[in-house]
Amino acid sequence: MKTSYQVKLASESLSTYLLEGEIMPIPENVPEDLTRPAGAFVTLKKGGGLRGCIGTIMPTKETAAEEIIMNAISAGTKDPRFPPVEPKELGDITISVDVLGEAKPIKELTELDPKRFGIIVRKGARMGVLLPDLEGVDSVNEQINIAKQKAGISPFENCEIEKFEVIRYV
Repeated sequence: MKTSYQVKLASESLSTYLLEGEIMPIPENVPEDLTRPAGAFVTLKKGGGLRGCIGTIMPTKETAAEEIIMNAISAGTKDPRFPPVEPKELGDITISVDVLGEAKPIKELTELDPKRFGIIVRKGARMGVLLPDLEGVDSVNEQINIAKQKAGISPFENCEIEKFEVIRYV
């Protein structure tokens, strides 16, 4: 399978940061869709298990390319669930990149599909995000409960729910 430009960008960014201590500049001639702002998640896996995942649901940078560069570095060095990636691990890590569409509030749970839509749950200042099409997340209730758990929201508390679509690159 051919590696996407987005994954190559994330991989090069993480490698550059770990090996040279530098944040790489945005390459020239990036694909047009990466020249616009967009939220993005970068997921690192090692041996099939999660090794890091950091993202932004709304753009924080001027371009999606810059968002991917910074989130790749953060996924490898700042995910609080894992120690920072060591340079010697780079060859064992696989990367996927999710570029997010606009989040939209839902009125009914029937609007959700865990294979197609990611979700954002909010209750006051607490917020949880779950990407779509994750292994082991097969129902809307599972998806909502996991997102609530990430946000520190009780399974019995009501909350606002938004959905979003992603383009996943591998």
